Amino acid sequence: MDTITHGISGALIAKALFNGDDLFTSRSMNRQRIVTWSSMLAAIFPDSDVLRELLSHDNLLIISWHRSITHSLICLPVFAVLLAAFTRWVGRWRKWDTPSFLILTGIYAAGILSHILLDLVTSFGTMVWSPLKWSRPAWDLIFIVDFTFTGILLVPQILAWVQESPEKARRRAIASFAIFALAIFVIQRIADAVGAPISSASVLLFVLILAAFLLLPLPTNEKVQQSQRSDLGAQDLARTNTRLRWNQFGLACACLYLALAVIAHHSALSRVKKFAAMQKLDVQSLGALPMPPSLWRWDGLVQTARGVYEIRMDLSQKSPFEASSGANSSEFSTGNQPERAAIEYRFYPEANPNVYIRAAKELPEVEKVLWFDRFPVTRYHEEAGEPIVEFSDMRFPRMGRGRTPSFTYRVRFDPSGKVLDQAWVK
Repeated sequence: MDTITHGISGALIAKALFNGDDLFTSRSMNRQRIVTWSSMLAAIFPDSDVLRELLSHDNLLIISWHRSITHSLICLPVFAVLLAAFTRWVGRWRKWDTPSFLILTGIYAAGILSHILLDLVTSFGTMVWSPLKWSRPAWDLIFIVDFTFTGILLVPQILAWVQESPEKARRRAIASFAIFALAIFVIQRIADAVGAPISSASVLLFVLILAAFLLLPLPTNEKVQQSQRSDLGAQDLARTNTRLRWNQFGLACACLYLALAVIAHHSALSRVKKFAAMQKLDVQSLGALPMPPSLWRWDGLVQTARGVYEIRMDLSQKSPFEASSGANSSEFSTGNQPERAAIEYRFYPEANPNVYIRAAKELPEVEKVLWFDRFPVTRYHEEAGEPIVEFSDMRFPRMGRGRTPSFTYRVRFDPSGKVLDQAWVK
């Protein structure tokens, strides 16, 4: 999951479970604001491991170091205690009314745990048992950048901010709606550019949902006047109740979204297994991985000794496996059963072994790459008489035709077998 979404989730957890206050407000720094800041910082803390990558020339740290120690369930208590102690020290220095050390430790633990869990639901892999075990579990439920999930985490917090002050609600609601509507159109453009188009109907639906939540519940003039006549204590209580109610609603919606992702993943994985059975494949591993922009789109991968089979799935459409027991369409290979329904798939063949491939696989850097890869494919070709060996993880799909898959590592040799250079393909 991207770091911004982690921070948003940390703030939501603080407001929904620990009665945290808004991060930015005219009110002075108080205990409830410290709660929210602590939870938000805890939720982004594990990604601090990228600092080592920025300061290092080792371009393999993205796979060997990222999502390791700082994402470890074993190390979580240590980080929670250290961050709580640091916060208490800052609080004493600034003369703030901070929560107790025990409460802060619990808040930091919850924030770090939320980060670990939201990384686990993606396909990248997270070394949650490091340093005892360096495996990379991945639950394959949500794409690494999921704008819908981010919106579910963020919009309820904005709604709470809009409605906590009836006299400012109209201005805040209109401004928030305009910003979010613009963001939706920008996201549509980005999605189109990377090969994950969002339909105009979906954009319209998102805009209407925003309008329903932001503009329809605006307070009447009578309610504004009642708020202005109430005393400060009543206003604070109403603001707290509004913030708590909307943020708890947002947290519940986020959990529901994850539950729907579990159901969708189960359905997609079932289709992949049926495909492998119909093709009578010698399966080494298989998986169903989420693809943007929605829970309906999935990428099915089957690893065999010959290479990797890939099927793109849209769960909103009827499964072709219900009416077919074979496949007759592929980008790279075809069957010959025209009387049956077509099942489109791609096949990425493994290159035939040669001296250069064997030499490349013996390199320490390539060993790390292959340790990271879940669905590796080896390619071999020559450029200007120089042998080129490439290792691609098909877990990270090509979002458009002609594009090199993400996380493709290239080794270039001279004809005598000497390594000229090696690096990720950009």
